[in-house]
Order: sequence, then C-alpha cells, then structure tokens
Amino acid sequence: MTDPIRVAQWATGAIGKTALRGIIDRPDLELVGLYVYSDAKAGRDAGDIARRAPTGVIATRSVDEIIRSRPQVLIHSPRLQIPYERHDDDLCRLLRAGINVITTAGQHFPRAHGTEREHMFAQACKEGDSTLFGVGVSPGVIGERLALTLTGTSIELDRITIDEVLDARGMPDPDFAFTVMGMGSPPEELDGTGPLPSLYASLYLETIAFMCERLGITYDEVVSDHRVVAARTDLDVAAGRIAAGTVGTTEWRWHAIVDGKQFLTLAIIWTMEPDREEYVGRDQWEVHLYGKPEIVMTVNLVEPQDPNSRTTAGQFITAGPALRAVEYVLAAPTGIFEPPVFAPFRLEHSA
Repeated sequence: MTDPIRVAQWATGAIGKTALRGIIDRPDLELVGLYVYSDAKAGRDAGDIARRAPTGVIATRSVDEIIRSRPQVLIHSPRLQIPYERHDDDLCRLLRAGINVITTAGQHFPRAHGTEREHMFAQACKEGDSTLFGVGVSPGVIGERLALTLTGTSIELDRITIDEVLDARGMPDPDFAFTVMGMGSPPEELDGTGPLPSLYASLYLETIAFMCERLGITYDEVVSDHRVVAARTDLDVAAGRIAAGTVGTTEWRWHAIVDGKQFLTLAIIWTMEPDREEYVGRDQWEVHLYGKPEIVMTVNLVEPQDPNSRTTAGQFITAGPALRAVEYVLAAPTGIFEPPVFAPFRLEHSA
C-alpha cells in the first residue's frame, strides 16, 4: 500500500465544494489543508463545510498555513474574476513553495498570451520544482480533448465549430451571475470592448491557441463576433431578478482566421431564456467537423436524480477533471503541464 497523496483545497464555492467532497471521499487522497475566502467559513472543520464527517482539517484564510500543511497537490477553485490575471500572485506563490497546482480558474494554456506570461508561470514552477495545470470542462475537455481527438478520424479538415448553449437559470450565486456572467447589465455595457468581454477573450483564447497548435495550424488572427440579447420580460432566476430589457443572454463568439477564412469558431452561449426560439432543442455542446468525413458530436448533461443532491451535473463535470488529474500532475515534470492528444489531424500530414 502506498501513502495517500496529500491534497489541499482552495476555495469552497460551487466547484470548490464539489472538489472538496471528492478529496474527502477518496481513500487514495488525504485532505491536509483548506483555504477559504470568507470569515464565516474560516475556523470550521472541512467536513462541516462539505457536509461530511469531521476531518480535523480546519479552514483558514492564511496562505502561509496552507503552505505549512505541505500538500503535494492543491486544487485551486476560486471564482473566475475580472481581470483574468487576478489569481496570478497566489498561483505563483504556491508554485514557488513547491506545491503542484491544479486550477479550474483558467491558465489552461498560458502560451496563448505570449512568452512573457508563459515564462512567469514556468519560472515559478522552476523555483519550486512544481507543476501547474489548468483544467475544467470548457475550457479543458470539450475542445482540448474531445474535439481534438475526434479530428484524428479526418482525412481532410476544412473547419471546426464548437457551440456551447447553457441554461443559466440555475446559477445560484448572484455575484457570479450578475458580475461575472453579465446578466442583468445594460446591453450597451457589453459591447465587446469592456472588462467582461476581455475576461472571456483571455480565457477562451487558450482553447483556440491550444487546438490550433496541436493541429499544426497558425492562425492569422482571432476575431470576435459577440451578441447580447435583452430579456423579453422580468425573469426570476436562482440568482435573483433580471429586469426586462437588460441582458438575459450572452453569446461570446470567436473565429480563428486562417488564410482569410474562418477555421475554428468557438461560441459560448449562456441564456436565462432557454425557451427562446433560437435555443430550444439545442445541445449543450455541439462539435462540428467540416471535411472528410463531416462529423457532428453532441454532449449533454443529465442532472442527478437524487432529490437530496445539492450538486449539479455542471459542478460534477467541472470538478471531475481536476480530481482525475491529481496523480498525473504529481507525476508530471516540472513546469506547465500540457496533456497529450493522441494522433490529432495535422495540417502538414493532410493529403
């Protein structure tokens, strides 16, 4: 028998709490630290926060205490915030302290933003002999794993589109729904140039850049094609009220342009009105490969049937990749971890 892997959890929001329960429930992992942002959670046993038996691990707001707990791996699950770089200092501090970090708050492919940002994280990893891995479902799995793997069946590949359509009515956190998602905002505030469009451009550029690099494709530019839709009526959703005429749907959309044509299109559509004609019946994710053969892959989540479950399928599918990655990140070489993709389509190998 090998000793369990020492793991710390950072933050206990919807995703963090799901990851925390996953750590506690796995016999091959030992929870050794828990970082929280609120004074109300600090000082409580991790098991109490996770609705589990007492663990003896007490939640703290001290980064020093987390470092002293000597985790081998830390699952970093804070809320995505403006600006995108908000969590950089914490991540670099943890990495320099010798802690391998799996984060669900971006950082999937820092190279997308240039060598300076990549070097910042790589240097922190080098100083601490540690590894950084950013993962989630999207970004993280839909494009980087599923779509790229599917391209391995292509003889010719002309274009890829990835559409995400999320029914956002169940998002419970008002700050996330109204501040980070932009719901309830005046439509003119989300004109494509403000802090929120910039946040998502930074996040999803990493998916586009990773996919194109693995496909052996250099894009000329990435152009945005956003659209916001005003709510038709007042909407009462889990996070609160959205007034008629304010943003009820955001459509973030980017196109990677190759030789003057759209090669990869990524559309992230979040709506508080899933009954609108343009969204009814659409899959949560649709990956469409245009080429030989032409392929359409769809992915849909099924909510837990347990009436006592407080965890949504979306929380499971975001925390799951982080939990599955623990032993792989621990075994990975020092630096920014980039998971391999088996035999994707390569432009230089096409007929």
